[in-house]
Amino acid sequence: MRSVRLVHRSDRSGGSEETVLASDVDVARSAFEQGRGLMFRRSIPDGYALVFPFDAPDTQWLHMLFVPFAIDAVWLVDGEVQKTKRLAPFVGLGRGRADTVIELPAGAADPVAVGDELRLVE
Repeated sequence: MRSVRLVHRSDRSGGSEETVLASDVDVARSAFEQGRGLMFRRSIPDGYALVFPFDAPDTQWLHMLFVPFAIDAVWLVDGEVQKTKRLAPFVGLGRGRADTVIELPAGAADPVAVGDELRLVE
């Protein structure tokens, strides 16, 4: 079984320094997995990410219905961060243009800014 990590490279650093944002990564590929997302989970551990890949950049919506904890959401196009947002439990709502959306524990995306790069590595 291969381990997949979510790696962050800051646009502000000017160098090639990378940090691991998540070492426990799930990829929601099916319509069912994407529709369910994090609903009905009690929590997610530190170092976890749920990745939603889409065929092409488009407006992607996230909701927090039946999600009892806050998360950080990141919208990417070609690996470049377009938007980040903290979503509140149960009532959070977010949207952004993306070909990939990533959900992380609240606070995990604090070092991430628009223009940064996020990518999955094995």
